Order: sequence, then structure tokens, then C-alpha cells
Amino acid sequence: MAPIDLCRLLTGLVLLLLAAHLTGRLFARFRQPSVIGEIVGGLFLGPTLLGQLLPQVQHWIFPKQGPVATGLELMYQLGMLLLMFLAGCEMRAVFSRKDSRTVGVIAVVGMAAPFAFGLLAVRAVDTSDLIGPAGSTTALTLVIACSIAITSIPVISRIMLDLGVIRTAFARVVLSVAVLEDIVLNVVLSVAVGMVASSRHGRFGLASELGIESANASAAYHSVASVAFLGLVALAGLLFRRRRGKADGHHPLGQVAVRVSAVLAAAAVCIYLGVAPMYGAFVIGLMSSLDRDASTSGSIQAVGGFARGFFIPVYFAVVGLKLNLVHDFDFGFTAAFLAVACVVKAVSVYAGARLTKRPVPESVNLAIAMNARGGPGIVLATVALDAGIISASLFTTLVLTAVITSLLAGWWLERAIAQGTLSRDTDLAPAPQHVQRPLDAAVS
Repeated sequence: MAPIDLCRLLTGLVLLLLAAHLTGRLFARFRQPSVIGEIVGGLFLGPTLLGQLLPQVQHWIFPKQGPVATGLELMYQLGMLLLMFLAGCEMRAVFSRKDSRTVGVIAVVGMAAPFAFGLLAVRAVDTSDLIGPAGSTTALTLVIACSIAITSIPVISRIMLDLGVIRTAFARVVLSVAVLEDIVLNVVLSVAVGMVASSRHGRFGLASELGIESANASAAYHSVASVAFLGLVALAGLLFRRRRGKADGHHPLGQVAVRVSAVLAAAAVCIYLGVAPMYGAFVIGLMSSLDRDASTSGSIQAVGGFARGFFIPVYFAVVGLKLNLVHDFDFGFTAAFLAVACVVKAVSVYAGARLTKRPVPESVNLAIAMNARGGPGIVLATVALDAGIISASLFTTLVLTAVITSLLAGWWLERAIAQGTLSRDTDLAPAPQHVQRPLDAAVS
């Protein structure tokens, strides 16, 4: 990299980091998800604003090709991997036996119905403006179905934390269902990405070596590979925990390098398997959430502290940088997609809650809360765009849907507390200090 390219890259990173933190803090001050502010910060530096006012400056700092673009893409990818790792780490201590029936019914109905609707809806609309360079209608169908069915854990957790209901039975049900949904939908997204990986970047990996070419065989292979990877990592994690004992001293900083190396190694293995690399990071985080000692929490906090200070804000700022509301924003389609996605998801969750005899006000609150797509919805959009599954126009629609549904969920729950349909009374004992802190940090 030439000195001028390094200078441009560092300048771009500084601007993205400052814009993300400043706008993120501004949004947080007004009790809005800071992640949305970080995206807005990147939006200001992208073609939507800076590109319109000073196009030559914007292109000099943020070129679309060359070593500067490659360096920025690396930071962006690392941010996504660490974000998915921390998302997996959040999936701890939310399940309770007394909620098992409610969680199971809402998870099945609230996820299966929107997903099935998405699969059918793609057949009824013209996808010529939605499909990406990869040209895979099957992968596009899976992504759209996921975008309708997905729920955000980090954003809805932060909203409930700010409102003081994070330790209630209501929050426990929402988070438990969201955990199950995210695990399933991450597998589906991984399959979709795997199906187009070879066509976009050349033949590489195990699928190529096995000679898998047909669409049906590819879908079957990537489904098995995703589930098998989860099982193998779970087995390896179990064996590691049994053999670790007390010999390592449990020093938090001593585990940081191991955890980051595990995330990168898992991502690399997933690429070879033809599975989305973010899925590997998510699985490592999921396995890490099973450890509940102070050493594990300390190492996760150490990784998360720097990731949330640098890599993750840069990731969300680059998401905003990729948005072009001038050329890639279709107001009519976005409004229609937002309305349909919200209605289908809300009706499905409401039906699931009522099937378990939940009161009407609580069922409505669950339906609105689980419409927040937040971080997972944004990751879904960026992964699908990078894989060439969706067009820039659909990417814009999916990101705006994630942002708007998160804002609506926060507004509704705050209103529900004011009207008395959602109580702050908790039936959960405070978590031990070494377990509670990672959760509070992860959603902040």
C-alpha cells in the first residue's frame, strides 16, 4: 500500500469512527438505539450527503476500488465477525422451564408463518429489480423470508434495559424466542450465501472438491454443512471445557487471544466449507455463552470492549456508507415491504401468544417488540449484498426496515409502560455479578 493510500485509509477510518460515535451518542441521549445513530453517521459520509455536496472529496476518501477500499472492507468484515461473536455471547441465562410452552409456540408460529409467507411472496412479485449479481432466485427467496421472520436480540435488549423491564418475565419470553429464531435463521442465511459463493468468487472449498454443482445438491450440502459445523464446534467446546480444568489460571486477558483466534479460525473454516463466515463467529459466541464463570465473562468483556469501541461502530458506519438514498431508494416498495413485513410478523407472534393463553395486551406488546429487526436485520442485508444475492435497492429497503421497526418497538414499549399494559415488576432474581455484566455491556 502506497503512503497516499494509507493516508486515505486512515483518514476514512477516523471520519467513520468519529461520525459513528458522535451520532450514536446523540441517538442514545434521546433514548434511541445507538446502532441507528452509527448508521446515520456513515450515511452522512456516503453518496447520500457528502457525495452530493463534495463528490470528488467523497470519492477520494472512500473509493469503490483499490487498496483503500480493500483495507476498509477488511475492517468492515472484522467488525461483522466480532458483532456476531458478541451476539452469540448474549444468548445466555434467558430460558426458563415455566416459559417453555409459551416460548416454543411463539417461536414456531412467529417464525414459521412469516418465513413461509416470504417464500410464497417472492413467487408472486417481479424480482428483476431485487435480485443481485449472483442471479440466484432461491438464495434471494431465502433472504427475503429471513428478513420478514427475523428479530433483533441486541436492539430489543437495549430497549428493554433502558425501560427497566430487562429482568421481567416479558423480557425473558422475548429474548428466549429471539435466541431460537436467530439460531435457525443464521443457518438459513448461511445456506443462501453458500449457494452463491462459488458463482461469485470462483470455485473454492469443499463443495467444489466434492463436485457439487446443481441447486438442489448445493442447498442440501450447505444445510448439512451448517448444522454439522454447529455440532462439531459444540463437541469441541465440550471437550475443551472438560480438559481445561483449573490449570490455566482463568486470567481474563489470557483468554482474549484464544477467543479472537477461535472466531477468525471458525470464519476461515466456514469459508472453506462454503458457509457464511459470520455464522462461524456466531457459533463460537454461542458456545462461549455456555461458560458462566468469571474468567469467561472477563475475556468476553475484554474482546467486546475494544470491538464496541472500534470495529463494530466502523462496521455500522460502513453500512451507512453503502446506502445511497438518492439512487437506490424506492419509497413505494420500501413502504409496502415495511408494512407487509410488520403485519405478517406481528400477526404471527400475536397468534402464537394467544394460543398459549397470554392476555391480549401482553400479546400485542410481544407482537410489536418482536418486530424489531435491528442488528440482525442489518447483518442479513449486508451479508446478502456482499454475496451478490440482493440488489442495492433491496439492501436499502432491508436496512431501513431494520431501523424503522427498531424505533417503532422502542416507542411502543415506552407507551405500554406509561399506559400500564407493561409492568416493570420483575420475577427474576438479579444475576450474579460476573454473569450480569456481559449482558448489560453487550446491549449498551
